[in-house]
Amino acid sequence: MRVALVAHDKKKDNIVQLAKQYEKTLAQHELFATGTTGKLIMEQTHLHITRMKSGPLGGDQQIGSMVAEQQLDLVIFLRDPLTAQPHEPDVSALLRLCDVFAIPLATNVTSAKIMLMALEEGHIKVQYGKEI
Repeated sequence: MRVALVAHDKKKDNIVQLAKQYEKTLAQHELFATGTTGKLIMEQTHLHITRMKSGPLGGDQQIGSMVAEQQLDLVIFLRDPLTAQPHEPDVSALLRLCDVFAIPLATNVTSAKIMLMALEEGHIKVQYGKEI
């Protein structure tokens, strides 16, 4: 499966901890991330991640494009709902695309853990929004 990992600045520590906790599971999949998030995860794990641009510089749009082109199977985007984001329209577009293309989307640590446990146990069997 192709998995995207994204996190707002105040959630970067959370996504790094999540990646460390589920490193064995994530290592079995093709990973993509926005620039800084991917860099931080790779610095603290042995995971290989294809990095896009930083979110505010177009990385969220790049991930959204991958969703629209049906090149992703799962998106984990740890959002900070209490801080205004200068690129909020890009974030909203990415979330909308996940809904349009039926891509599983986790936006907080609890939902991310549920999805990663399901992935670990083989319960998520979708490819580009379609059950396989």
